[in-house]
Amino acid sequence: MAAACTWDSIDVHLLRVLHAVLSECSVSKAAKKLNQSQPAISTALRRLREITGDPLLVRSRNGMTPTERGVALLEPVKLALAQIEAIAVRQIRFDPAQTRRVFNIAAPDYINANFLGAIVARMRSEAPHAQIVFHSLGAEQDYADGLESGELDAVIGNWPQAPEHLRITSLFDDEVVCLMRENHPLAGRRISVEEYLDAEHLVPAPYGAGRRSPIDSHLAGEKMRRNVVAQVPHFNLVPYMLQQTDLLFTGPRIFASQFAKLLPLALSELPISFPRMRFYLLWHDRTHLADECRWFREQIVTLARAPAQSPVRVAA
Repeated sequence: MAAACTWDSIDVHLLRVLHAVLSECSVSKAAKKLNQSQPAISTALRRLREITGDPLLVRSRNGMTPTERGVALLEPVKLALAQIEAIAVRQIRFDPAQTRRVFNIAAPDYINANFLGAIVARMRSEAPHAQIVFHSLGAEQDYADGLESGELDAVIGNWPQAPEHLRITSLFDDEVVCLMRENHPLAGRRISVEEYLDAEHLVPAPYGAGRRSPIDSHLAGEKMRRNVVAQVPHFNLVPYMLQQTDLLFTGPRIFASQFAKLLPLALSELPISFPRMRFYLLWHDRTHLADECRWFREQIVTLARAPAQSPVRVAA
């Protein structure tokens, strides 16, 4: 029998008929299984024979039996229907208690470690079989590409402008303060603008090649410039270097407060008004509707928006 049509002509209905007649070895049983009339199944079978160029089902002493071609098609058709069902049927509701997914999130290293610890604690409580991996952000890393490729599920950031093609939600705001060793000449009193600008400053490298830090960008807009004498690649090096020098560090209060609790360091209000640092969560459309990723983002947002602990008292 010459094939009058090609496999491009087949559809889901014909696949279901083919699976039913090959499994039941009967047109009438296939019709009953699919809740259709016997003539409708016979018409579909005739169409399938034209497409495949094979009888598919032939008479035998015990009724009907699949041809060799029919037997060879049964398993591929079964798999094809399973794949189609997986596409068409809505995903089973995500259960965090059962998932073994690895969640990947990138964040700058000036994010409060207590906040990251709270995320881990929540994950261990709600999704004990899952794993969370924190990735550092650096000038060489393309976090937008990581979100698009799926290497990252979310990113915490506070850049003045995030890529427009990414989804975003706010997490929390933070103030900008000054951190120094507790016996620094400027500790414990109000600092003047001149004293602040003339002091020696320690700054972390900006997150982006050729970029200026938000602090220096704001100062430049005010026609000011501080005296930067040292730069380090990581924020977490700053508190330890401050203990041995008369350097000043300008950065987020939550970060500075945490180290002021642990080390002989002091916080001070700044004599210059800086805009608040706004932190937000970024993700890509590819994971926007995924239940597990939506759940993961909800945990981060809930923790970030919870009332924060009172920071170390700042000197007047």
